[in-house]
Amino acid sequence: MSSTEIKRGSDWLAGAGLRPTRQRLALATLLVGDGKDRHVTAESLFDAASDADEKVSLATVYNTLRAFCDAGLMREITVDGSKSYFDTNMSDHPHFYWEDTAKLTDAPAEELEISRVPDAPKGAEIASVDVVIRLRRT
Repeated sequence: MSSTEIKRGSDWLAGAGLRPTRQRLALATLLVGDGKDRHVTAESLFDAASDADEKVSLATVYNTLRAFCDAGLMREITVDGSKSYFDTNMSDHPHFYWEDTAKLTDAPAEELEISRVPDAPKGAEIASVDVVIRLRRT
């Protein structure tokens, strides 16, 4: 990892007020070091860390992703109620889920129109609307 990538990861953590532990900095650098947005699973981030010779456990990756979400750095997108992806792009946008590869990618937000959503039940408010469009190759 280059010094520029490490600085991006460090700045990302600092922007959310998170203490840059060795593990957090390593994972943050993998996530945002190249300046591109990512959709990762805990397992894919763990594999990337292993490939980069970073020593982190899978449990640490899960805990760190949760801390990043809680700090507002990422958001969790759940597919099928069981598979979670973590997105570094915090803007409101839809996703494509590719069934054959189990990959999550951004869908063009400008092409999505939601004209109405149901009212929230009494005592609740809508926190967000996540749109995941499942794709099957033909």
